Parts: sequence; structure tokens; C-alpha cells
Amino acid sequence: MSDTSTTSSVMDRIEETLIALLLGLMTAITFANVVARYVFNSNILWALEMTVFMFAWLVLLGASYAVKKNVHLGVDALVNIMPAPMRRIVGLFAVACCILFGIFLTKGAYDYWSVFADLPPTTGRWFPTGFAEKFRSLSYYETNDIPMVAPLRFLEDLINYGEEYEKVPRAVPYLVLPLSMALLLFRFLQAAVAMWKGDITLLVASHEVEDELDELRQGHEETR
Repeated sequence: MSDTSTTSSVMDRIEETLIALLLGLMTAITFANVVARYVFNSNILWALEMTVFMFAWLVLLGASYAVKKNVHLGVDALVNIMPAPMRRIVGLFAVACCILFGIFLTKGAYDYWSVFADLPPTTGRWFPTGFAEKFRSLSYYETNDIPMVAPLRFLEDLINYGEEYEKVPRAVPYLVLPLSMALLLFRFLQAAVAMWKGDITLLVASHEVEDELDELRQGHEETR
């Protein structure tokens, strides 16, 4: 196995484990809160906010993973009737639009998150042209209910000028914005390279997925 395929396999496991962990923790926290409410007449105050942030991480990271695995759903009725050369041109145009959109999303996501992390946002309306010399830091903003935990205390000196946090700073859950958008842009670039090489023809799950599912069903029936 080549180093490239090994690295890809490791990245797959990391992403899949993180997504599964988020989904599992969301389920566990929600279940624990239901038990606390209806059995012990109590409430886990931070449970709702935590599950909302986890769901955001799940969706945003899952979007880039779906691009990587070419499983986003879409309409391909028009593309499928085109000849192969035209289909490739349309596919390359589509992925180019996605890359441009990914640049916009990454810039906007970083600019939104940066002030919560006491970092300068970028300048430029559409594309980053540098970093702002003056900006209003919002690093003192905290989440509403999620209590601060000891492993994150280093952020008090790093971004909050030594002031203590009572709740987790918003820079932590909001980190998923630039992280996921940068990852999404990277996945679009990977898809563009694969499409240029002819490894894939579409960014969306085509009827090839239906064929694969049929093969799996047939294999399952044969083993019964």
C-alpha cells in the first residue's frame, strides 16, 4: 500500500471516528437529559446548547466528508444525456464554481470566527488581501450555559488577557466554521484533480450508487 493511500485511510478513520463520536455524544447527552428531567425531576442545563453545537460540527464536517466520498445528492438527468466530452466540461465548470464558492465560505467563516479568537479578520470584500490592523476583539464572549473546563483554561491567557472564563468561550465551538470550510475547499480541490484525471465525472452521487447498491443486494442474497 502506498504512502498516499495509507494517509488517506488514516484520514478516513479520523473523520469517520469524529463524526461517529459527535453523533454518539449527542445521543448520550440527550438521553441523559431526558432521564434527568423525567426520572429525577432535574435538568442538565448545558445539554441543549452542547447538542446544538455538536449538531453544527456534525453537519459541517459531514459536508466535506460527503464531497470526499462523492455521495452528495443532486440532479443528473441533464448531464447524463450529454456526450462524455461535454459531461466532463460541465463537471469541471461545476467544480470550479464550487472552489470559488469554497473560497468565499472559507474567508467569511474565518472572518466571523477570528474576532472571537482575538485574531485579525482578513481585508478585502471577496478575496483576502491581508489582515486588518485594527479590529474589535470579541474573545470575552462566552457560551450561554456550557461551563468552562480545566483543559481549556490556557485560553484565558492566550485570547482573554488573563481574565477567567465562567463558561466556554465561543471561539471553541465556532472553530468549526473556518475548519470545516477550509476542509470543504480542500475536498473541492481534490475533486477537481480527480475529475481532471478522469477518475470521476460528477460531484454528486449518480446512478452509479444505485448500481453499487444493487450489487450489494445481489451479493447479500447469494450469501443467504
